[in-house]
Amino acid sequence: MHAVLLTGATGGLGRWLAPRLGAAGLTVLLHGRDKAGVDRGVAEVHAAGGQAEGFVADLASLAEIDGLAQAVAGRDDLTVLVNNAGVGFGAPGAPRELSADGYELRWAVNLLAPVHLTRALLPTLRANARSKVVNVGSLGQAPIDFTDLQLERKYDGVTAYRRAKLALAVWSFELAEHEQRQHTGVAVNCLHPATFMDTGMVRAAGRPPASTVDEGGAATLRLILEEHGTGAFFDGTEPARAHPDAYDPVVRDRLRAVLAGF
Repeated sequence: MHAVLLTGATGGLGRWLAPRLGAAGLTVLLHGRDKAGVDRGVAEVHAAGGQAEGFVADLASLAEIDGLAQAVAGRDDLTVLVNNAGVGFGAPGAPRELSADGYELRWAVNLLAPVHLTRALLPTLRANARSKVVNVGSLGQAPIDFTDLQLERKYDGVTAYRRAKLALAVWSFELAEHEQRQHTGVAVNCLHPATFMDTGMVRAAGRPPASTVDEGGAATLRLILEEHGTGAFFDGTEPARAHPDAYDPVVRDRLRAVLAGF
């Protein structure tokens, strides 16, 4: 049996996915920030007839990401990593927040966390190829100001979220190309599941839902279980284009340099 590590599995899209991944025959390595939510998620996978194991970690802490990776890296069955956990816009007018390591929170959780976790698990994924990395992104992307990556000058939660999601798409394409050049057998794709799904994250931002979790969940499940290509961006189930900056060599070079020093 193959295993999938699903981050952010205790609410919204992740909670929808977990039992369905278990029912599809994958062992679900179910991540969340609190033990009660993780235990509930494990029980829901079991109720759907699947196998699951729970992991508690705060992805706003690099040390806790290291602990999660260490707990998972030794498995000989990990074939899928779904970087789903994220921090949304926040409430309108909410102040700038920092991660445990002093990074702007949305940059930390929506970009640095998947980068750090994926890097740590790549040896395992390569050993178990053909394997997959699925990054849950967004079509809501905004240009990156490399002179103010931490948004210290003029903070806005929507901008912070959208810049991190652009960076996630860029990094997804970069990683896909690297793995393809090296013939590792690791596929990497990124998707916008659906627009303003009816989740706690969207409601906290004061946005009216525009789609259901079922819609976004079905698109993400298809990408996990059925897609065999690499280096693509999807809007739901359809191939799409990310923000134009995601294909700009200058932007890609600058982000590569930032992440190399991270």
